[in-house]
Amino acid sequence: MDKNILVLCVTAASIGFFHTIFGPDHYLPFIVMSKARKWSSLKTMVITFVCGIGHILGSVVLGLIGVAFGVAIMKLEVFEAFRGSLAAWALIAFGFTYCVWGIHRAIKNKPHKHAHIHEDSTMHKHGHSHKGEHVHVHENEKKNITPWVLFTIFVLGPCEPLIPILMYPAAKNSLSGMLLVTGVFGTVTIATMMTMVLLMSWGISFVKLGKLEKYTHALAGGTICLSGIAIQFLGL
Repeated sequence: MDKNILVLCVTAASIGFFHTIFGPDHYLPFIVMSKARKWSSLKTMVITFVCGIGHILGSVVLGLIGVAFGVAIMKLEVFEAFRGSLAAWALIAFGFTYCVWGIHRAIKNKPHKHAHIHEDSTMHKHGHSHKGEHVHVHENEKKNITPWVLFTIFVLGPCEPLIPILMYPAAKNSLSGMLLVTGVFGTVTIATMMTMVLLMSWGISFVKLGKLEKYTHALAGGTICLSGIAIQFLGL
């Protein structure tokens, strides 16, 4: 293996790891949505993996086009910055909308009492909520578009360091070297995403929200919204 490619592979692994660790948008959305929608560990991992693939491929395809047609790095960086901003605003919009829906759902499902008067003029009250009659709709996987929304957002979101720091320098050596470096970056990034999601989901499973349990959807949406804000305005 060429020494330069080896150095780039090590760099790719390091950047992929730290880029993911310090980018909460890479794992927080999956953790909070898994908690709110009660996804199994397997389903959470599958969704995280698929979104990670989409996240990497978006930048890989753009980088390959740039290398093939000799597009200047500056032009690609401008386009990647635009994609990043678009993805951040999409996270903000999705998180805010989901938070509002979660609050509405929590309030609507608040237990309440109804009075019933019988023919003999006796009256009694019983409490209930509307949660049961709606759960089957919201939890029906065929109608649940949340994973697809997350996938779309992650496809839009760029891997900022991939093209200028890794793909272009590797392409100067060979196409196979560029593909190897890209593969290392993608593998480490997705593996780190899945590890963070698995560990933090396991940890959060021990957290008992008590009376706040009915607000899990609202809390999930708020967390995703804050992640988007952190990306857009704090550069995380």
